[in-house]
Amino acid sequence: MSKTQMPWQERPEGCKDVMWRYSENPIINRYDIPTSNSIFNSAVVPFGDGFAGVFRCDNKAVQMNIFAGFSKDGINWKINHEPIVMKAGNTQMIDSDYKYDPRVTWIEDRYWVTWCNGYHGPTIGIAYTYDFKEFFQCENAFLPFNRNGVLFPEKINGKYAMLSRPSDNGHTPFGDIYISYSPDMKYWGEHRCVMKVAPFMDSAWQCTKIGAGAVPIKTDEGWLMFYHGVINTCNGFRYSMGAAILDLNDPSQVKYRTQPYLLAPAEIYELTGDVPNVVFPCAALHSIEDDKVAVYYGAADTVVGVAFGHISEIIKFTKENSL
Repeated sequence: MSKTQMPWQERPEGCKDVMWRYSENPIINRYDIPTSNSIFNSAVVPFGDGFAGVFRCDNKAVQMNIFAGFSKDGINWKINHEPIVMKAGNTQMIDSDYKYDPRVTWIEDRYWVTWCNGYHGPTIGIAYTYDFKEFFQCENAFLPFNRNGVLFPEKINGKYAMLSRPSDNGHTPFGDIYISYSPDMKYWGEHRCVMKVAPFMDSAWQCTKIGAGAVPIKTDEGWLMFYHGVINTCNGFRYSMGAAILDLNDPSQVKYRTQPYLLAPAEIYELTGDVPNVVFPCAALHSIEDDKVAVYYGAADTVVGVAFGHISEIIKFTKENSL
């Protein structure tokens, strides 16, 4: 894995927020490949002497698919102009009507990709790659309908672990976060509820639905999980970002979760786009040693932005402002 320095920008003078946006956001624009209508809700990881990623690119027919891309600095990206073509991994059944909202993580000896896979409705697709050139698709993790499949970056008690949000076949007006386990990345079970939506009067920004965002980060305090929360306003859904700390040995146990959000739609590229008022985290580059994290998020379902923070400050904020 890459030892390349992660992207970083210091907190702006006078900023009191726990997390702050990159001053040159958005880092990926909607038309950055010839066919795209929008590029958003994408995932990146260290790779080689830089970074690699899997990007959601909806084309001008608004067909949803995932594309590989590469970067030297984590900010300036070259995204392939053709979508990923899957080969058979642990199954011959690699049917897919669409692919969107990918996440990527390294586990043991390869990179694993999860995404919302169209198979008689949305479910969680899984694939692996060693080089971001060849991708091998595995069995879908769950029955339809499900979204926001996020793998932990290591086995827990000897099993792969994945967060997800059971849903319906539409633009789901509900949703809680669950965890499931697998011995082999093919058969999944031991489903447990992790977090439910918050009561409206306690934390309205996350009262309609919640979903796991970036791959959880292992810290001394527990698994740091960035997640999105949704409120249904008179102007439609509004997506914001919060954080939770899960128990290291049993991530179904929530130790803390933010009552206030960490980041909410405020800038024009988050407020205006194909789906207004969306901050949707999908990836996080981090350095525990340097106490830094860079969270990549989809903005207004149209472009990609990045926000920065100090891990210790985020943990402190989450503990001191927990539901």
